[in-house]
Amino acid sequence: MIAQTARLRLREMTDDDLPALRRILHDPQVMVAYEGSFSDEESLAWLRRQQERYREHGFGLWAVVKRDGDEMIGQCGITRQRIEDDEVTEVGYLFQRAHWHRGYALEAATACRDWAFEETGTDAVWAKVRSTNIASMNVAIGLGMRVRRAFTTHYRGVDMPHLGFAISRAESERVRSRRALVGAAPRCGTSASR
Repeated sequence: MIAQTARLRLREMTDDDLPALRRILHDPQVMVAYEGSFSDEESLAWLRRQQERYREHGFGLWAVVKRDGDEMIGQCGITRQRIEDDEVTEVGYLFQRAHWHRGYALEAATACRDWAFEETGTDAVWAKVRSTNIASMNVAIGLGMRVRRAFTTHYRGVDMPHLGFAISRAESERVRSRRALVGAAPRCGTSASR
């Protein structure tokens, strides 16, 4: 287990998660920011890329499961991404549509943001968000992030305007301290995975 929150557990994805992963990546509504759903081959390649990231970096997009089960309802984690000429530490999140509007993305992403600061030594955590993806923008804002850049990514034959949201280590510590002072402790807590 990578991290645990009040309602969720994050763990590495395995081959057994491929059917649940396909429910995410094959859904055109979930994948609208990616210009459409993935094929079986693209979904398998996505899983293999995460498993490669686990081996190379010790992190990637992880399976998100409810604490009382083991079926993957989404994926959330930390990856290295390029924003223009810079390599950044990014938190990413994608959930099955059946699990939208329940706060799971923010809960899992908060745990991942905190994990990134505690485990990787990064000075900032970013979220690359397509400029039309309001739901993902709201998650980034909920993480305490602010827009730091606007840029265009070329993906699947399309130029896609994006916003780069980020929060620094110091900003994250201030957000966590304010929550503790007002008694609104975050619903998430991380636990070391290794």
